[in-house]
Amino acid sequence: MTTTSLNETHDPALKSWLASANVPGCDFPIQNLPFAVFRRSGKDEAWRGGVAIGDQVLDMAKAGRIGEMTGIFSDAAALPAEAAGKDSLNALMDMGPAAWSALRLALSRGLREGSGARHVLSHCLVPQAEVEYTVPARIGDYTDFYTSVYHASNIGRQFRPDNPLLPNYKWVPIGYHGRVSSIDVSGQSFARPKGQLMPPGATAPTLAPCKRLDYELELGVFIGGSLAPGDGLPITEAENHVFGIVLLNDWSARDIQAWEYQPLGPFLSKNFASTISPWIVTMEALAPYRTPFTRPDGDPQPLPYLESADNRAAGGIDIQLDTFIETPKMREQGHQPKPITHTSYRHAYWTVAQIVTHHAVNGCNLQSGDLLGTGTLSGPTASEAGALIELTVGGKQPVQLSNGEQRAFLDDGDAIVLRGWCEKAGAARIGFGECRGTVVPAR
Repeated sequence: MTTTSLNETHDPALKSWLASANVPGCDFPIQNLPFAVFRRSGKDEAWRGGVAIGDQVLDMAKAGRIGEMTGIFSDAAALPAEAAGKDSLNALMDMGPAAWSALRLALSRGLREGSGARHVLSHCLVPQAEVEYTVPARIGDYTDFYTSVYHASNIGRQFRPDNPLLPNYKWVPIGYHGRVSSIDVSGQSFARPKGQLMPPGATAPTLAPCKRLDYELELGVFIGGSLAPGDGLPITEAENHVFGIVLLNDWSARDIQAWEYQPLGPFLSKNFASTISPWIVTMEALAPYRTPFTRPDGDPQPLPYLESADNRAAGGIDIQLDTFIETPKMREQGHQPKPITHTSYRHAYWTVAQIVTHHAVNGCNLQSGDLLGTGTLSGPTASEAGALIELTVGGKQPVQLSNGEQRAFLDDGDAIVLRGWCEKAGAARIGFGECRGTVVPAR
């Protein structure tokens, strides 16, 4: 099986015995079955793994114990079901695609209409409205890439109008090593970062709170299946080492970044906070939404190690992405967050398989639970820009909000909400939930 193969778990006609999973527009129908780590809010409970179905969480710690006794999770699904109930998903991630697929099939059969497991699994459900989440895996390392040619061009144009893309961009997947300890799950609040700022015309920098705080609309790729140092990884095997995908907001302090980034790249401008959505949507769940990977005419084609027939045929993924802003004034007035951008991951210049392969080509090891960011995902039009620095052309053209407010960059109290989903005729709609983060005043 490959991560682009369709099977019975993708059947759009499947319904669950849980009614909320069958509601049109639901993020978590039976065709999705993403994983998270949760506990009931306000309870002195251990964290444990869960699976989203409708508006509920299937408690995998409880379901795994009961399933072992009743045979719901037998044979190839037994050990993955046990691993899925632990306080992090690293053990499950390390088991590889055959185990992930076996567990997905067992869950699908147990949760679908007419299943004899209903009377057992119904006692393992917890309402999502009553739970809190933590980061779903122990993240050993975090690398952020730069996979959107539109984002790279938009940013480059602000500094190099005549030559926005650097010569290496279309040849090599660009990335940098980020910080793990400040990655948190949706709901994160963080203090406005401080750093050295060099105001225009000044002769010396000052230490001050960031004045140009930005969001970055990204996806996060969780590695599954470790890779030893020196091994490398053919592109044809790269997705066997990808467990799934989350939404990612890699917050950025643009004014700190402008002063510090040469010669070694981002540092204090990036390491203060990154927010991910709690639910990991598996690569198998995304199979119906794979798209061809193509390069524009005249662009260089990938070097052979970044090239394969499968990657050309289905290396892309059509994940729809929205960004919303919620200001303090909106909250006071009871207004919902306002959309400010919409785009799709299908516009990425480098695929998941390519960034994983490139990461390992120099002999770098990979560990289950490692996180790779896609970098800001912008589309070909101005309304598809994935960061305020693009939407506002470096702050010169503030975004006008429907309540009369405007933003060039983020104010204290502002929240950014990312949402993602896949939808097309002939396939079940699946979603990622939301990724929410809020900036509070500098300390």
